[in-house]
Amino acid sequence: QVQLVESGGGLVQAGGSLRLSCAASGRTFSSYSMGWLRQAPGKEREFVAAIRGSGTYYASSVKGRFTISGDNAKNTVYLQMNSLKPEDTAVYYCATGPNNNKYRSVYELAYYDYWGQGTQVTVSS
Repeated sequence: QVQLVESGGGLVQAGGSLRLSCAASGRTFSSYSMGWLRQAPGKEREFVAAIRGSGTYYASSVKGRFTISGDNAKNTVYLQMNSLKPEDTAVYYCATGPNNNKYRSVYELAYYDYWGQGTQVTVSS
């Protein structure tokens, strides 16, 4: 059974940094894509960042501020978030999807077949 456990969320002032972690089990980390998605109050869940093989992908709203990385030995993916803004406030979800999915891109929520429970990130102004 695939399990994803996020950690690292919290309250931070605008301009600050946080690093989220997602520990995965039940799936060979290196054979699957890992993504971070978020959902702000009253808004739809949206793509933030993903890592697929040697490639990384970012939403335009976070590019240059957030960095996704993975540690295959630990089956863990990270999201380093710098220069945080109040509009980054959301529940952040870790998700995983198969690398051989030919019908969806990592930017699409439907690409991902397993999700974590989410971790709250709150950025105060």
